[in-house]
Amino acid sequence: MCTVCGCGDGEVKVHGHEHDHDHGHHHHGHHHEHDHHHQHGHGHGHDHVHFGHGAAGVDVPGMSQARLIEIETSILAKNDRYAEANRRVLAAKGILALNFVSSPGSGKTTLLCRTIEALGDQPLAVIEGDQQTQNDADRIRATGARAVQVNTGKGCHLDGHMVGHALDHLDLAPGAMLFIENVGNLVCPAGFDLGEDCKVAILSVTEGEDKPLKYPDMFQAARLAILNKTDLAPHCDVDMDLYEANLRRVNPEIEIIALSARTGEGMDLWTGWLKARLAAKRAPAAAE
Repeated sequence: MCTVCGCGDGEVKVHGHEHDHDHGHHHHGHHHEHDHHHQHGHGHGHDHVHFGHGAAGVDVPGMSQARLIEIETSILAKNDRYAEANRRVLAAKGILALNFVSSPGSGKTTLLCRTIEALGDQPLAVIEGDQQTQNDADRIRATGARAVQVNTGKGCHLDGHMVGHALDHLDLAPGAMLFIENVGNLVCPAGFDLGEDCKVAILSVTEGEDKPLKYPDMFQAARLAILNKTDLAPHCDVDMDLYEANLRRVNPEIEIIALSARTGEGMDLWTGWLKARLAAKRAPAAAE
């Protein structure tokens, strides 16, 4: 049981371009021993509506809050070790790694496809996280980009261990971009470092201006917020100023880009942001 998100144990599968891969090998100097604790097993009682009382932020029958905190700390510490190993590998090659997070339906995959097309010959690859299907990875591969699928089963987020496995199947060139499309979920991915340079939170303008207030942890963890589907804003009575105000209320330092992946409006701002971040990432690597 993962006290961070309430998940139970389950199977994780990593798929390359053509076939499944074996997981029984070493990665970046540490062994993958397959003791994930991140799959959903939420129970829903009908005699109360309040969950997460106490210091641990979650209730588990028969376990004290102190014990829950101890377990959560252990899980996150282990994840962080894998994440730091990933980060060292990526930094050594000057690779810019971004963790795309959002609720389902925000347009993450469409945005990634349009971004890949707009970047042209920029070396890049995608790690695609999903619970069951490979549909999104197939859409990414249709652009010509390399994509590795990670199916988490019942799991509600990617973690550093899963991403480490996926990196084993990507031969990333120095100076490449790595896009990690996380499972659609604005809660659990906020707490799990994957070794990325930063989180990019994507919001469809149709989701409601109060979304940042409902899920503050995610938007506090993100460096950039993308307000996607701006072409729909005139049809949905959307207050773009209120979106930005609520984002800055939970994270005064967050950067914000409004765009439409469908029409291309604002995409130049986004690709410019990416190129600037990559240049900054590559400079220290080149100096070494």
